[in-house]
Amino acid sequence: MFGLEKLLGLFSADMAIDLGTANTLIYVKGRGIVLSEPSVVAYHIKDGVKKVLAVGEDAKLMLGRTPGSIEAIRPMREGVIADFDVAEEMIKHFIRKVHKRSTFSKPKVIVCVPHGATPVEKRAIRQSVLSAGARRAGLIAEPIAAAIGAGMPITDPTGNMVVDIGGGTTEVAVLSLGDIVYARSVRVGGDRMDEAIINYLRRQQNLLVGESTAERIKTSIGTARMPDDGRGSSMQIRGRDLLNGVPKEVEISQAQVAEALAEPVQAICEAVMTALEATPPDLAADIVDRGVMLTGGGALLGDLDLALREQTGLAVSIADESLNCVALGTGKALEYEKLLRHVIDYDS
Repeated sequence: MFGLEKLLGLFSADMAIDLGTANTLIYVKGRGIVLSEPSVVAYHIKDGVKKVLAVGEDAKLMLGRTPGSIEAIRPMREGVIADFDVAEEMIKHFIRKVHKRSTFSKPKVIVCVPHGATPVEKRAIRQSVLSAGARRAGLIAEPIAAAIGAGMPITDPTGNMVVDIGGGTTEVAVLSLGDIVYARSVRVGGDRMDEAIINYLRRQQNLLVGESTAERIKTSIGTARMPDDGRGSSMQIRGRDLLNGVPKEVEISQAQVAEALAEPVQAICEAVMTALEATPPDLAADIVDRGVMLTGGGALLGDLDLALREQTGLAVSIADESLNCVALGTGKALEYEKLLRHVIDYDS
């Protein structure tokens, strides 16, 4: 049986998967990142049986707009699997989409997990990847993958600090000699920012907006600190007026968004400060020299690097392809598996 597995392995390209709360990216060995889609699944429920309708982009359009018989959900919450069966279907769908001939393929897959994931959560991720048709499933810690993807020299004996702000979690880690010296995972990320915007608008403007509107506000005019002129640019948003229950359109300015996002941004800053406090002095000296690297989709929030710089006094830089860092790093771990063998965990 094992010989057959090996033979099937010859047919299939090994892949690295970044199973994110917001987006799932797949890197195929030798081809780079081939798929980047939202982690959303829409299914139809008939007589208690779930039938998957759409996955990825198509399903994301349905979020918050579904009739009673259809449900659109995000199977990943805070970096780990919240709905096992749906997550498995999603991984299966994505692997099939990447592999045109699905009958022969038994790829070896490396998946990244948040540093704070419990053994149970890790096993859930491993099981769902294996049952989605992988031959072996390896796990790599997300901060390590993010640092490799950002091009940091993690195998050197110097301190590197990486802050990976994803959809569900923010991972702050200090790395040296290819492994984690100190890491902590706070469950604040892009989703928490969206929630903060929704709550702010509900309190201040008596306006109820959906998650997709909040995300649009965050990506177009979101900022981590007050604009210099005290107002900044603004945009029109539509939602439901809570006072008389009719839909209406209001204008929201950058200053208001900055006020709404103050809490999640502060939580991220505090996580960075705590990590710096726990860092051994020699590595802290290296970090002063090298600065902090921001990766992940949350790093694209306007002026977040400036807000962090004001709090810590360190140089803060944003990785080049911050959205793809973790996937690129997991892919590099797959390509140079012999060098990074100690950070990939195949059995637990």
